[in-house]
Amino acid sequence: MANSTSKLKYLLFDVESIADGQLISRTKYSGRGLSSDQAIAMFRQELLDESGKDFIPFTYHLPIAVVIAKIREDFSLMEIVSLDEPAHRPEQIAKAFWLGWERYAHPTWVTFNGRSFDIPLMELAAYRYGISVPAWFNIYDRTYSQNRNRYNLEAHLDLHEILTNFGSTWFRGGLNLAAAMVDKPGKIDVQGDMVLDMYRQGKLHEISEYCRCDVLDTYFVFLRLQVLMGRITGEVEGELVAQTRRMLEEQSDKHLGYRSYLQAWENPDISPASM
Repeated sequence: MANSTSKLKYLLFDVESIADGQLISRTKYSGRGLSSDQAIAMFRQELLDESGKDFIPFTYHLPIAVVIAKIREDFSLMEIVSLDEPAHRPEQIAKAFWLGWERYAHPTWVTFNGRSFDIPLMELAAYRYGISVPAWFNIYDRTYSQNRNRYNLEAHLDLHEILTNFGSTWFRGGLNLAAAMVDKPGKIDVQGDMVLDMYRQGKLHEISEYCRCDVLDTYFVFLRLQVLMGRITGEVEGELVAQTRRMLEEQSDKHLGYRSYLQAWENPDISPASM
């Protein structure tokens, strides 16, 4: 069904990040001589005491894995790439992310709840590393044509926004639920709160593979929403899903994440972590 001549239209992505302990130590606990790990632990405890949640705000984060699915105009998948693999250097990831968007003539970003985390995190990464992205920060254009305008769906299509009518409701269950509702694996054997410990253990490859699985879930949710909006038929969706599954099977020898995803797809009630 895929047309190899169909142009790239969408960059669907997911970010895995870690708290920058040095930045936290310098800005929140200046003069205390805290190590990076100590500063992170103290901040998490403060957040836990205040709100019952210990997730450090994205403003203190660094991207350590960004996986992008390149999608054609006909919604077929071209390829999935992990930026700056295998080094996963935050600065190089940020440069590849924004310069890639420029090189492909500003395709539409696609995320799941990326407006509140993934996009602002990558914007701050550009700020931190001095990466110029004038086309994205076109804040002097008319409001409706600004790329960062919440309702400019040609610039950024946040699937969570569609499901919640732009924040009017709460989609409790997140991407995991949205994927499960269309019979896809959802979260497998890694959760977001495990990423920092994995990073400390040097498991950058495993983090990237986990990120690939989130991107696959997001792609399948993206396809179902195209059906919902009448942009493709259910039959076309089925063909695109089958094509993607064949790609995973063909590349599963190179990607642990794809093997885990296929196993969970075959056995939705069995976690690969227990296999």
